[in-house]
Amino acid sequence: MKIAVLEDEPAQAEFICRALIAGGHECQAFSTGLGLRIELKKQTFDLLVLDWNVPDMSGEKILQWVRGSMPNRLPVLFVTSRGGDDDISSMLNQGADDYIVKPVAASVLLARVDSLLRRTYQTDSSVHQEIYGVYEFALTTQQVCMNGSSVRLTPKEYELALLFFRNMGRPLSRAYVFERVWKQTTQVSCRTMDAHISMIRAKLNLRPEHGYRLAPVYGYGYRLDLLRGEVP
Repeated sequence: MKIAVLEDEPAQAEFICRALIAGGHECQAFSTGLGLRIELKKQTFDLLVLDWNVPDMSGEKILQWVRGSMPNRLPVLFVTSRGGDDDISSMLNQGADDYIVKPVAASVLLARVDSLLRRTYQTDSSVHQEIYGVYEFALTTQQVCMNGSSVRLTPKEYELALLFFRNMGRPLSRAYVFERVWKQTTQVSCRTMDAHISMIRAKLNLRPEHGYRLAPVYGYGYRLDLLRGEVP
């Protein structure tokens, strides 16, 4: 998972990132709230880890901005030295998903992060099938059925379609999609992504008349939306 960390103390930022990278995650640290907010407009993260007291834009302000401007599915974990009951309840009531008071052991931090990611994205290795309305994704064979009929997708088309269904309603940046599907951010042209998206849109009927909209987000990437009330 791709995690953004807001922490203005270099030693703390290094500690958090080292713990998360050791757990198999990708980590990007930010020393200012404004820097993080700017980057959130450019790329997609799976989790935010926020300190409270940082220069120019506090973790609290970032949380408020995220909950007001981004999909609620983006999980937010506070890791901060402010440990009063009022502080904790305030952040949780404003939309934080979890709260850890410093100091914290690396093993505990990683366990809490992994637990939050599992709750948010419902990752379960024992599940062999995911169903989204009329679409059934067989995870072991990478087969897709629509209304009970098999749809032939290439491996990349399958990965791309599943990524969008798992992130329904969430804008995904081009860089994030390249990382998740093509496992890289360079040497793959935007036309390649656009062509694949066009193919899954056509093959899976991801159009408003069928209750879905797979559309570009200008200057950012793409988003798959379920149009409520239009799917039988």
